Amino acid sequence: MCLEVPIKVDIYFMTLLLASKLVWQSMSGASKFLISYGVLMLMALMLTYLWSLNDHRLIRDVGVWVKPMKFMAATFVFASTTVWVLKVANSNVEHSQVFVWITALLISTSLFEVAYISFQASQGAASHYNVSDPFHAFMFGLMAIAAVGLTASQAWLAWEIWKEPRGAGMPVETLGVIIGLVLTFVLSTITGFMLGGNQSPAGQGLPIFGWHFYNDIRPAHFLGVHAQQLIPLWGLIAAKFMGAFAHSGLIAGSLAYVVVWGISTGLSI
Repeated sequence: MCLEVPIKVDIYFMTLLLASKLVWQSMSGASKFLISYGVLMLMALMLTYLWSLNDHRLIRDVGVWVKPMKFMAATFVFASTTVWVLKVANSNVEHSQVFVWITALLISTSLFEVAYISFQASQGAASHYNVSDPFHAFMFGLMAIAAVGLTASQAWLAWEIWKEPRGAGMPVETLGVIIGLVLTFVLSTITGFMLGGNQSPAGQGLPIFGWHFYNDIRPAHFLGVHAQQLIPLWGLIAAKFMGAFAHSGLIAGSLAYVVVWGISTGLSI
């Protein structure tokens, strides 16, 4: 009797390993590259955290390595989700040449941001809002362009999924992915430009996130960026539990999400 549990656990992990192997084998080269890139960002995050334990320098009362670590974590999630949504949408776009270019856009823009932010941290200098001289002002502007390019990769991906030939009707899961990717681009771009002209308050905020409850657009920007995960997830929930009302439920949930984003944005001004 006592041997049954270990045997069942072994079978479970073997099944999980086999399923993971099959999923990996089914991925395109670009998808595998994105996943590997995300894992590298995760490793960089861990190493940066260890390094930060012995570096007590501050920028605006926050550790110099906090911002690079946030961007590394966000890049890991962003890259991994880009591959995940293709599976949710049951899309063949990942095997096309255009997805190679989408991947190149995502990696080049996010890597530039992480690299520059990390370099500035190593110098004990700010990356964002640093217009102390022409070079830093130029780099701040270049980061804004890179950020738009990064989120534009999701709008581009949404367009390619939308164009795919399919039979009667679009599955709610696919529609959830398309809406989520478009909202990621639109909402995060709006709040991103608002952030560019409105620096958040200095000092420690909420644990992990660092947000403040006043004059801080970052919570709204977070909602904008993470529509990439949350709206497709809502689409999966609608497909599973809402039956004939799944499409209506998805649209209603997406509209509610935009309203919450709008309220959050308004409260931050």
